[in-house]
Amino acid sequence: MAGRVDALYFFLLAISAFFSLLIAGLIIFYAVKYRRRDPNSVGSNAHSGMALEITWTVVPFLIAMFIFVWGANVYVAISSPPPDTINVYVVGKQWMWKFQHLDGQREINELHVPVGRPVKLIMTSEDVIHDVFVPAFRVKADVLPGRYTNIWFEPTKPGRYHLFCAEYCGTRHSGMTGEVIVMEPAEYQTWLSGGAAEGSLASAGQKLFSDLACNTCHRPDAQGRGPVLDGLFGKTVKLQNGDTVTADEAYVRESILQPSAKITAGFQPIMPTFQGLVSEEQLLELIEYVKSLKAQAPAQTQTQTP
Repeated sequence: MAGRVDALYFFLLAISAFFSLLIAGLIIFYAVKYRRRDPNSVGSNAHSGMALEITWTVVPFLIAMFIFVWGANVYVAISSPPPDTINVYVVGKQWMWKFQHLDGQREINELHVPVGRPVKLIMTSEDVIHDVFVPAFRVKADVLPGRYTNIWFEPTKPGRYHLFCAEYCGTRHSGMTGEVIVMEPAEYQTWLSGGAAEGSLASAGQKLFSDLACNTCHRPDAQGRGPVLDGLFGKTVKLQNGDTVTADEAYVRESILQPSAKITAGFQPIMPTFQGLVSEEQLLELIEYVKSLKAQAPAQTQTQTP
């Protein structure tokens, strides 16, 4: 997105410089041309025509609308990750960045990504507001406690790129830096396979799901006291009060930490809260496990003919 952001930015600079010089030049020109040549001279009233009034109203309006449409187009592109992104979870903490890849690799203050592939960062904070800022990619977004935000980028050139926290977060804010390391695809796969991962995030979430005894209530056969989670992620959930909500990362997180906030229709508010019992990293593991659950195919009945 850097090229598109830069093009809009330099256009705004150019048009601002053009009109600044034009207006300043006209002020100087008319101040000299219509200066008072005699101490006793009196200026006369001048009335411009309707055509001039319309022109200097319509032209700025058209320019402003052109800038709006261009800026909105870039904003929508930045806010809409493509469907084939590499998803990486990010947790900000005073004063470090923790990255978790879906297949289990964990990094601190370094993020390895392949060149030519869109990367989506799903971000949250353990403590205060932080802000991920990679100047070379022209991407920047707040990282908020208790919420998930995301940004995406597609690196086009291998190298090492600075990563900063752009929101004052405490005494060591200036030291909360890192690097995005962009690698060739083959080199990235070698790095990915050489990590000391203990299984994927989803598999770690499955183990935690069992350790916390979540599987006793959330059973795939719909016989448990909680909703079936298979195929839940991305679906629309009807709530007890009649409202609906999309089962995204934020909804799953809230259901774990504040289960009484949104009660699924047909179920009672009996789930205990896990606030303070699971860390941000464990929450991400549970979320990824829920995302990995697929809806079970309906059982087929067989009929016999005599």
